[in-house]
Amino acid sequence: MLKQRLTHPEILEALASAGHGSRVLITDGNYPASTQLGDNAALVYLNLAPGMPTATDVLKVVLTAIPVEEAAVMEPAEGPEPAIFGEFRALLQEVPLVSYDRFTFYEEASSPDTCLQIVTGEQRIYANILLTIGVVMP
Repeated sequence: MLKQRLTHPEILEALASAGHGSRVLITDGNYPASTQLGDNAALVYLNLAPGMPTATDVLKVVLTAIPVEEAAVMEPAEGPEPAIFGEFRALLQEVPLVSYDRFTFYEEASSPDTCLQIVTGEQRIYANILLTIGVVMP
């Protein structure tokens, strides 16, 4: 039995196989997961029901398992910044939050560097976050 918070076997396997610079995508329920999956990414569906789990629920647990050096979000073409970006910043503390337009985000998220894509039941729009794994210091 593991002592850490993250216990999902497929997610653990993907993260254990990843290294510095690998990326992890946590998506909302609207993300086109099957058509935007990178060639090297494991796809894990956690979307049990609408709103369950949320992207921030998943992010909280993933952050207990990996160091993050950068995080990217999909910005809306117009209108105010989605409120969830503030929640992402609060959870990531000093990690920079980079913004991409929708199609650039899709390109970045489906690159060969993405090792894992986790689909949530998140109902808030623009609740997708692309994490770049940092270095574990000795």
